[in-house]
Amino acid sequence: MSTTGANADPLAALGSLPGVADSVESVRKAVDRVYGHRIMRRRSAEITSEAALRAARGSAALSGADWALEEVRRRTDFGGDAEARVMGAALRLSAEAGQLLSIWRQSPLRVLARLHLVAAASKDDEVGRPRQAGEPVDEPLVELPLPDAAEVSGRLEGLADLIIAGTSAPALVTAAVVHGELLALRPFVSHNGLVARTAERIVLIGSGLDPKAICPAEVGHAELGRASYLAALDGYVSGTPEGMGAWIAHCGRAIELGARESTAVCEALQRGAA
Repeated sequence: MSTTGANADPLAALGSLPGVADSVESVRKAVDRVYGHRIMRRRSAEITSEAALRAARGSAALSGADWALEEVRRRTDFGGDAEARVMGAALRLSAEAGQLLSIWRQSPLRVLARLHLVAAASKDDEVGRPRQAGEPVDEPLVELPLPDAAEVSGRLEGLADLIIAGTSAPALVTAAVVHGELLALRPFVSHNGLVARTAERIVLIGSGLDPKAICPAEVGHAELGRASYLAALDGYVSGTPEGMGAWIAHCGRAIELGARESTAVCEALQRGAA
């Protein structure tokens, strides 16, 4: 995404793309429905906890570890094979997201570095900082051309400036741009998809759209499928109004599906309490 030009609030300008206003309204209604559920008045902490688990499962599925929810719930060791390590990283990130809200608006790059540290769980030199020239990227599921380190640095700085400056853009638009930009850049040597989806979650929580983190977009992204996810990402990377609008709408649909998932959890708890 270009962050230059005369428009002082380029994120807000994206809200006028075809179909985006409808997506914003649809997301708001879906979120309001789950927040208005009667079980939320008494057991919101349980819904938040369950949403975090399901978010981690969904994000890991998009990064190649597509496990059944009960398997994620049952397992305690995530240090074995590659899929287990992906799942462990997703769970750590899901737990970490809520701890970084106060830092995000002041220092988003610091938050992104922290997310990569948490995901990688390693003290290697390349962990917790943007990749340098010549460093390879382990992100096999995203096969788009890889921007060079200089472009990554410039675009990360531009994205951070937009977040720090603030925007009147709807939360959906900001979250989608943060998510799409990080996937397009793949700024770290690993775990970029997991970090991008966690950053999207942080925006949705911090914006006030989903303050209790009960509408896990990661669930929706996984449900929509990897092929649809990557096709929508292609639209974002194209930079065209149609492509950008399609990516934002895709992210909106994912949030709606996450809200639907938590509504189902609320219904299950309500039946159990009856």
